[in-house]
Amino acid sequence: MKKIQYALVAALIVIAASCNFTEEIHINEDGSGKLSINFDGSEMMEMAGEEMAKTNEKPIDSIISFKDFLEEKKDSIAQLPIEEQEKLKKLEPFHMRMVMNPKKKEMMFDLFSDFKNVSEVNDAFGAFQDASSIGGKSNPQQGQMKPAEQPTEVNYTFNKNKFTRTAKIVDQELFEQQLDSLQGAEMFLSGSTYTLKYHFPKKIKSTTAEEATFSQDGKTLIYEVNFLELMKNPSVLDLEVELEK
Repeated sequence: MKKIQYALVAALIVIAASCNFTEEIHINEDGSGKLSINFDGSEMMEMAGEEMAKTNEKPIDSIISFKDFLEEKKDSIAQLPIEEQEKLKKLEPFHMRMVMNPKKKEMMFDLFSDFKNVSEVNDAFGAFQDASSIGGKSNPQQGQMKPAEQPTEVNYTFNKNKFTRTAKIVDQELFEQQLDSLQGAEMFLSGSTYTLKYHFPKKIKSTTAEEATFSQDGKTLIYEVNFLELMKNPSVLDLEVELEK
């Protein structure tokens, strides 16, 4: 990738102007499934106008396997502190597809992974942020490979027809710093959304997400919140879903 592409990837979370995130999970009868976190930055590219089209950047449509990526960089990773090595290890199950086309004003990132149990992909949004900053570098140096500290984490469970999604603040000081940094970006973030789209093997009997909508067959839950609201209150997407027996 060239410099402008590095900048776009690094700015992905910070400058999410009128951008949409979708967290999609497919769960099978045996508890296995697939998780995807998709970022659509096409509106941000549209706002950049013709200047982006003048960059002569070649279109990108590529997929990164973080298992292969971490194997390739294992010597550099081994020099990092153990705690940072463990954070990078969490990226191993994931792949990321990156699509960027300035002329068509397209930008999309999709982090995805298969799982045997949904708890294997806990804190996937944190992984998305790390993957967006690390995976966009074709030749990262040791210092560049350090995963960013995240003030929150999200955990999933699925057991006996019950699914839960819960978020918690793990670093209060860092969380407050993040809130302070959002103050100057509220105007840009006000139009951004974060949507849950969960597909279950059985019909949904009940959910704590009162404003959620459902598919015609009753097996898919869709729940959308304002991205800025989510950044201020990570628990706004906490929910429990009970399936029919």
